[in-house]
Amino acid sequence: MSEFTQAHLAYEKLRADLLACRLIPGQRVRINETVERLGLNLSAVREALSRLAAEGLVVATQQRGFRAAPISIEDLKDLTPVRIEIETSCLRRSLRKGDLAWEADLAAAFHKVSKTPIFEDGTPAQPSEAFALAHDEFHGALVSACDNSWLLRIRDILYNQWERYRRLAVQTPYVGRDLNEEHRNLFNAALARDEAKIAALIHDHFSKTTDILLSEPRFFKDPG
Repeated sequence: MSEFTQAHLAYEKLRADLLACRLIPGQRVRINETVERLGLNLSAVREALSRLAAEGLVVATQQRGFRAAPISIEDLKDLTPVRIEIETSCLRRSLRKGDLAWEADLAAAFHKVSKTPIFEDGTPAQPSEAFALAHDEFHGALVSACDNSWLLRIRDILYNQWERYRRLAVQTPYVGRDLNEEHRNLFNAALARDEAKIAALIHDHFSKTTDILLSEPRFFKDPG
């Protein structure tokens, strides 16, 4: 396996662990243990961690290696309105530019996310990786016709930060939330090209995630 392939594989595996919070926010990333766990060489893991640090998913600490980027109530409160604003801008442009092929791709993505179980065993103990992928594909399909590449780049940065919070929120029982219904409403508003409605729906969709986490202070404890 080439050095480039190893570094890319290390990046993909570590990124997945960070987004899924299997590497707990704030947790120290022990490089030698990571090398052994991934079965890859040291330079590949270091390169991957440097790349993830540039993306804000890990933090380099002087003389102490790397930590999974921490989360905080303050960060969540700052992130939420920016996430909503950029997502709304992408959605509005996508609804204006989307063609029949966009509608077909969106319909397929909605069908997939609506049919994929959220949890592996029906309980919050094991969030489904398949659902996380389908969820990403659905929201990506909604904005895929956006014609502004810079907006989409900024959205990707925010998505990575937001996904860690979303993965934590989905583990928390929340009476009265129906994710399938929320996604269905977003899908219908997109097909109707109703910009005002989809803006209101995405605001509520993201705000509910924030509200869930703000009600669970246990997620914001420093793991040490």
